[in-house]
Amino acid sequence: MIMEKVNRRIISKKRGWCFTPKDLMDLGSPSAVWQALHRLEQKGTIRRILRGVYEYPKKNQFLGGYATPSPDCVAQGIARSNQWTIVPEGNTALNIIGLSTQVPAHWQYLTDGPTRLYSLDSINLRFIHRAIKETAGLSYDSAVMTQAIKSLGKEHIDDDVIRRLHGLKSPNEWETVLKECRYITSWIYEVMKAAAKEEIGNV
Repeated sequence: MIMEKVNRRIISKKRGWCFTPKDLMDLGSPSAVWQALHRLEQKGTIRRILRGVYEYPKKNQFLGGYATPSPDCVAQGIARSNQWTIVPEGNTALNIIGLSTQVPAHWQYLTDGPTRLYSLDSINLRFIHRAIKETAGLSYDSAVMTQAIKSLGKEHIDDDVIRRLHGLKSPNEWETVLKECRYITSWIYEVMKAAAKEEIGNV
C-alpha cells in the first residue's frame, strides 16, 4: 500500500527532514503520493511548511509541540525538487557550520537555477542565480566549508578558528574534504589542511 510505503520512507529519515512529493515519486503515482501526504499531515506525522514542502518535524523538548524547521534543510529540499545546485553564501554558510551564532534574517544561496524568494515564518530563503564556479563539483558539505572560510576572510583566520573548524569533521571526513577541495583557492585550501591536522599557527 502506498500509504505504508510513504510513511516508512519518512520515518526512516531523521526528524527535521524536509522534503517534497518528488522525493517520494518512486513509491507510486503522483496522485497516490499526494493523498498519502495529505493523510499523514492530518495525522500529525508530518507538517506542511511551504506550498509543496513538508517536514518530518523535530519535537521541542522545552516548549512542547514542534521545533522550528531548519532553513537550510528547507532550502535543500526546494533545491532537490527543482534539480538546482545551491551554495550558501556569507553569513548563511557561517551559521550552518556553527562559526556564527547570529541567525541571519535572510538565508542566502547562490544557485544555477532562477532567482527566487521564499518566506518561512520570519525568515526569508533567497536563491540568487549566479555562476557557481569555485564550488563546482564539490559535495554540499565541502561547498559550505569553502564558502564559510571565504566569508571569514584570510585576515580573520586565527588559532581559535582552526580549532573550531577541526572539530567539525572526523579524520575520515577531513580526508574527503581535502580530496574534493584541492583545486579551490589556495589560501582557503591551506586553512582546510591546517584544520584537518590542527597545526595551529601554520596558516
